[in-house]
Formats: sequence, C-alpha cells, structure tokens
Amino acid sequence: MLHKNLIGILGGMGPAATVDFMSKIIAATPATIDQDHIPLIVHDVPQIPDRSSAIENGRDDPFLPLLSGVRFLDAAGVEFIAIPCNTAHYWHDRLDRACRATILHISQAVLHELLATPNRPRSIGIMATRGTIAADLYATELLKAVDRVVIPDEKTQRLIDHSIISVKGRTMGPACEAAGAAARLLVQQGAERLLLACTELPVAFSGLEVGTTTLDATDALARACVKASLGECQIAMAG
Repeated sequence: MLHKNLIGILGGMGPAATVDFMSKIIAATPATIDQDHIPLIVHDVPQIPDRSSAIENGRDDPFLPLLSGVRFLDAAGVEFIAIPCNTAHYWHDRLDRACRATILHISQAVLHELLATPNRPRSIGIMATRGTIAADLYATELLKAVDRVVIPDEKTQRLIDHSIISVKGRTMGPACEAAGAAARLLVQQGAERLLLACTELPVAFSGLEVGTTTLDATDALARACVKASLGECQIAMAG
C-alpha cells in the first residue's frame, strides 16, 4: 500500500461547503477499498469572522482565528492544508509562512486545470464574494489562460451575495434561483464559462441548468489535495 501524505482541511467557512469539499475529495480519489482513500484531518470551526466584509473594510480580524486553525492542523502532522473558502486565500501567504505544512492555493489549482483544458474558453465570468473580487484573487491569474474576465456588475453581485447567504442559511430554493439569475446575466455579458469561486456556490448550483459550462474552484482544490496526498503534481503557492 503506497504512503499517502496527510491532508488537513481548514473548514467551517461555511459548514455545508466543507462537507461538499470532503465529498469532492472522496469522489476525486482513485479508490476501490477504504484503504485507497487519502487521510484527512478536518478543523471545522465556523466562528471565524466574515472574510469578505473584513477585506472590504480593511480589517484583519479573520487572520488570527485562521492562524489558530492552521497551527492546530500543523501540530497534528499534516503535510498539506486546503482551505475550502476562496475569500480566506487573501491571507494565504501569511498563513503559509507561519506553518511547516504547505498550504495549497485554490486559485492556482483553478489556473492549473484551466491551462490544461483543451479548447479553453476565451472569457470567464467570476461568481464570488465581494471580498474575493476586491482582493483580485482570480482576475489577474485567469488572464494567463483566457482573453477576458467578466466581473459581476452590482445587480449581478447582489444576486450572487443572496445565493451565498441563502446556502449558509439552508434556504436552497432562493439560493438556486439567485445563482441561476446571476449566471444568466454573466452569460449575457459575454462569459463563455462561469467560475464558481465561492464554496457555497457549487451547493447552490447542484442540479441547476444555466446554459453554459461552469468551472468549480472547489473541485479543482479537491483534485489538488488528492494529487498532493499521492505525491503527484503539487499545486501550492500563488505566484
């Protein structure tokens, strides 16, 4: 049986997104028996302050709780850490410098997969929190692979916000309705593909037909975790 690197998950942002992420790791793992799956330690503490509003208002209050979780996982002996929250990657570099383990970077996982995609789209619309947009966690990176990035206008962003909040509040009808409406607006604005760059959005999009292809950042990070655990191509730090 091959050695598998221990993966830590810094979750809770939000809880449903963390469960969705774990399911995606399991689905991405080439396994036929229990022992084939990769080992995980999950730190699921939802009390981390809101990341998006902190970025928008120039606050740093999520950092220390994030650091506490990273150090917990580091002390548990994990080799790699994944954070299934796009917006939390605003603090990626500082967190990565503060621990022994390597913290995988979600936008690098997305870019890696996009660059390897045959017939790449010419344009991608970003569906994310306001904090992720404001911190430019994706737009500049995506322009290494596509010609145009479509950023939501205010009307579209309000729909995205509503979908994310609805998933956190477990009201899935409004979450799906708002996500679908936002997706259609981005397609009308020229997006050939949609990047789901908030870990709540894949939950909202489950079973939803939007008339274009989506790229799920959570899926990309899950596959990066599997590769890191198996000692294959490792997606780690931002550029």
